[in-house]
Amino acid sequence: MAFGIGRGELLAWKQAVARGDIALLTHFWMDERFPGMTSVTKVGCSDLGKLERWCRSHGFEPRYIHRRSEYPHLDLFGVHQERILTEMGLTEQLSRFKIGRSG
Repeated sequence: MAFGIGRGELLAWKQAVARGDIALLTHFWMDERFPGMTSVTKVGCSDLGKLERWCRSHGFEPRYIHRRSEYPHLDLFGVHQERILTEMGLTEQLSRFKIGRSG
C-alpha cells in the first residue's frame, strides 16, 4: 500500500517514465513481506535498455526490474534506497520519508 505522495507527484513520475526518462518516486509503503521497511523508491523508465543500463551502472541486477506494467521500474529499499537518493541529490526525499541517517 502506497501513501504519502500527491496525485501530481505520481502523475509527473508516470509522465517521465512514459517519455523514457529515468525517474525516481519515493513514497511511504507497507508490505508484510518486507518487515521494517516503511518506504520504497521506484526507479522507472519505459526504455528498458536505458533502465537496464542504469541498473548495471548503479550495481543492481536488471532481472529485478518489474516489467509487468506500462511503467517498468526497479524497487529500492533500505541502504540501497538511501545510497541512490543521496547520489542523485534527492535529500528532500531522505528527510521527508525518514530514510537512513537523514530521516
